[in-house]
Amino acid sequence: MKLPVRVCHYNRVIIPFVRHSSTITDDARRKLAEGPGLEDFINDDVQKWDDYEGKLRREKGESERLRLPPWLKTKIPTGPNYSRLKDDLRKLKLHTVCEEARCPNIGECWGGGKHGTATATIMLLGDTCTRGCRFCSVKTARKPPPPDPEEPKNTAEAIAAWGLDYVVLTSVDRDDLPDGGSEHFANTVREIKRRIPSLLVECLVPDFRGDLKAVSCIAACGLDVYAHNIETVEALTPYVRDRRANYRQSLFVLEEAKKFESELITKSSIMLGLGETDEQVLQALKDLRSAGVDCLTLGQYMQPTKRHLKVVEYVTPAKFKHWEEMGKSLGFMYTASGPLVRSSYKAGEYFIGNILRKRKEALNS
Repeated sequence: MKLPVRVCHYNRVIIPFVRHSSTITDDARRKLAEGPGLEDFINDDVQKWDDYEGKLRREKGESERLRLPPWLKTKIPTGPNYSRLKDDLRKLKLHTVCEEARCPNIGECWGGGKHGTATATIMLLGDTCTRGCRFCSVKTARKPPPPDPEEPKNTAEAIAAWGLDYVVLTSVDRDDLPDGGSEHFANTVREIKRRIPSLLVECLVPDFRGDLKAVSCIAACGLDVYAHNIETVEALTPYVRDRRANYRQSLFVLEEAKKFESELITKSSIMLGLGETDEQVLQALKDLRSAGVDCLTLGQYMQPTKRHLKVVEYVTPAKFKHWEEMGKSLGFMYTASGPLVRSSYKAGEYFIGNILRKRKEALNS
C-alpha cells in the first residue's frame, strides 16, 4: 500500500504531492493506520517541554515579540528531496503555499522527514489572493492575473505522474471572479478523477462569499472531503480575517456542502495563540459539530513577517492535547491538535482515507 501525502499548511489553504519511499517500516504504517497523536506534531528533539521556563504569553499593552519555544523550532530546509521537489515545481510553474505562506514545516515536508515522504502544497488559481487576512503572508491584489486555463490539466498530469493515494487541492480567494473560481477548481478535480478514479480528493476551499451555487459546484464535482477553515474563534474573526470573511458564513458553507452531498466528509481548522480564551475555543468546536463538521485540526499561529499579527500566546503541547481529547469527546471523526499541525498535515489524510475506503467497501459489499 502506498503512503498518502503529508501536507504542510501555514495558516492558509493548500495541494500536496508525495514521493513514496520503500524504506517505510511496518511500525510506521501501523502508526499511521491508527491515526496521528500529539507526538506526531511536536519537535522530536524536545522531551521536556513541560519544564520550559520562557515567557509564553504577551500581556495587554506589551509590544515585544515572544521568543519561539523549543517545540516550534524547525531545521533550515536542505537535502536532495527538497532540491528535487523545488526544481520539479518550478518546471511545472506551480505555486506552493509552502513558499508563499512561509510555512515552518517546509524543510520537513519537502525534505521527506523521518519517513522519507516528500510533500509540497500547491495553490490553484494563481499565487495572489483578493483578500488580506492579517495572519497570512500570501500576496494580495484587487484583481490578480486571470487563472491559467491549462492549470487543471497540468495539475492532473503532475499528480498522475507522481503516484498518489490521497490529494488535497486548495486555492487563494478569488473574489474578482463571478464564481470565485469554483468551476476552475471543480474542473481540476474532474481531470484528476478522470485519470485516476480511485484517488481520494480533498478540497480545502474559500467561502465563495457564501454563494451556494459555487459551494454546490465544488460539492458535486466528485471530491471526497470538503474542507473550509474558520481559522479562529468568532470574537477574533473581524480582527484576524479579511472583512469579507465571516465566522457564521464559514459555518454556513460547511453545513450547506453536506446538504448537497450527504456522504461528504467535512473538515475545518483553527489557529490558536491569537488571544482566544478556552471558552471561546470550546464554543467554536461546538459550533463546528453543530454544523456537521466531521474532522478538526488545531495548530499554533506563527507570525510570518513583522507586518502581520503578533503571536499573543505560544500554546503548550499539553493544552493541544487537551483540545485533542475535547474534540474526541464532542464526536469529531478525527481530531489533530498540536503546535505544528496545519489544516492538512502528516497522517491525517491516511486516517481519513481509511474511513473513506471502508465506506466504499461497505457500499460495494
